[in-house]
Amino acid sequence: MPKTMTLARRAVLAAAVALAGLAAATMPAAAAGGSAAEAFVQANVSKGLGILNNKGASTDQKKAQFQTFILGLTDMKRIANFTLGQYKRTATPAEQDQFAQAFQGYAIAVYQSYFSKYAGQTLRVTGSQERQPGDTIVTTQLIDPNDHSGNQPLEVDFRVSGDASKFVVIDFSVAGIWLAIEERDQFSSFLGQNNGSIPTLISHLHDLAKSYH
Repeated sequence: MPKTMTLARRAVLAAAVALAGLAAATMPAAAAGGSAAEAFVQANVSKGLGILNNKGASTDQKKAQFQTFILGLTDMKRIANFTLGQYKRTATPAEQDQFAQAFQGYAIAVYQSYFSKYAGQTLRVTGSQERQPGDTIVTTQLIDPNDHSGNQPLEVDFRVSGDASKFVVIDFSVAGIWLAIEERDQFSSFLGQNNGSIPTLISHLHDLAKSYH
């Protein structure tokens, strides 16, 4: 597997941790600025983790529920278009649609393959920074109750857009890597090595998705 795609997969795997913790939702206007964004993140952490930790559901049920959760949270087409970077300008509308579908299948396959590894872990909000009105970075830590190594917990950051009446997460950073930006860089590198061929990238994403089944 090309190094660029290995790194892109690593970013998606990291993002699965973040995606496990959130769902887009409407919250009461109880706070302003960063504190409202923090409340949004904290209030919604249990939604994704509840799916992972539901011992009463079968593996297939958890996979189906988690897929619905991911698709409800994420605008896959918007993210896919962003990750194409400069190559979006030369891709035909049909290629853009086909890539978006391939990207969705690839991402979900990775999430479903690895989601069980994060069961039992929790996210703890540690603070926030408002970049500008309606654009806030919320910092959290991934807490593993079985980790007694004394090492610092993994930092997972969320870029939250909107206000207290309606927030949405638009990007994730795990250990300092912002998912959408990382994927854009890695896909652009892959396309640069393959004559800018969108069909080649689409085919590769299909092959990667199949490898998780």
